Amino acid sequence: MRRLDYQIPTEYEGKEVGWILRYVLRLSKTKVKRAKFAPNGLLLDGQAVRSNQPVTAGQLLQVSIPEQEDSAIVPTPGPVDIRYEDDWLLVAEKPAGLSVHPGPGHYTDTLGNYLTWHYQQQGQPFVLRLVNRLDKGTSGLLVAAKSAAVQEALMRQLHTERFRRQYLAICQGNPPEREGTVDLPIGKRPGTLNEYQVRPDGLEARTDYRVLERQGDRCLLSLTLHTGRTHQIRVHLAALGCPLAGDAIYGGSGPPGRPALHSCKVELFHPINGGLISVESPLPEDLRTFWAESTEKCYQ
Repeated sequence: MRRLDYQIPTEYEGKEVGWILRYVLRLSKTKVKRAKFAPNGLLLDGQAVRSNQPVTAGQLLQVSIPEQEDSAIVPTPGPVDIRYEDDWLLVAEKPAGLSVHPGPGHYTDTLGNYLTWHYQQQGQPFVLRLVNRLDKGTSGLLVAAKSAAVQEALMRQLHTERFRRQYLAICQGNPPEREGTVDLPIGKRPGTLNEYQVRPDGLEARTDYRVLERQGDRCLLSLTLHTGRTHQIRVHLAALGCPLAGDAIYGGSGPPGRPALHSCKVELFHPINGGLISVESPLPEDLRTFWAESTEKCYQ
């Protein structure tokens, strides 16, 4: 059983509970029906109500929904770092080197496995519904929805100004300008399974960059994505002549042992109440150490 709490705002004064369920909380007809027939499935200020009950601004609507969804992901105990959570969505921190989805060679040791276990221990059903994605070697913030309807609403925001994703990167070399935009199409590299390149017949891809610090032949960049192509930042920085440190596939070298890329900030508008959610994550220890060592080396 999953319970949703929603305080009625002024603009929905006089609307019926059923209308709120369908068009504000975005519950399917099936889930509305389950809530109506569940014990205490619909409560308004703690009192049982029917779906045709008009609401008043400030009232608390509580909806209990028997979930009938099963996750195909095997629950496995493991570390989970949730930076934001409510009834509708969560923002989790993914460490570098951890896959998100189970796959060949990693069926039980992924973020999906750990999150499924985490919610199972709380007695909550959980299906992994990602909104944005990170490569295995990239660390940082991931957004996941707790229902199909919320995932759909957030996916409509993705790649718009309502859903902003910011990254920190340590690069080899220096961009030609202190800030700018890389607007180059990206497509699959012929003859490879999972490598990409700039190519005229590729998909549109746009990345903003800004130099935060320069130390010798390395720089610390802030990057904002406007599109979400696979390996977009890695390919764009390589095309700019300053590949990510540690990214051997696209011409980078250095000791991080993974591409020096971190998803440091996500901002989105809540799909239910419309409020702005902003979550930040500092540069992780391995990249902080690498940058500090780069700085020390520069001054030796």
